[in-house]
Amino acid sequence: MNSADLTGAVWRKSSRSQNNAQCVEVAFLGNGTVGMRDSKDGDNGSALLFTRREWAAFQGGLLDDGFTGL
Repeated sequence: MNSADLTGAVWRKSSRSQNNAQCVEVAFLGNGTVGMRDSKDGDNGSALLFTRREWAAFQGGLLDDGFTGL
């Protein structure tokens, strides 16, 4: 997927985020892909792209505290 495919993406950040532009934003794209980016970079930065399955595994790791040793 190239950056043109992210045109029109609706980026969301957590309601717990502060207004200091140091947040992670997520967009659920129409093709089933999930994008994640650094909010301070906005449209000029890059985004990580996940399949729905990869995103579910990532969320599961967060919920299960699976990243504590990193």
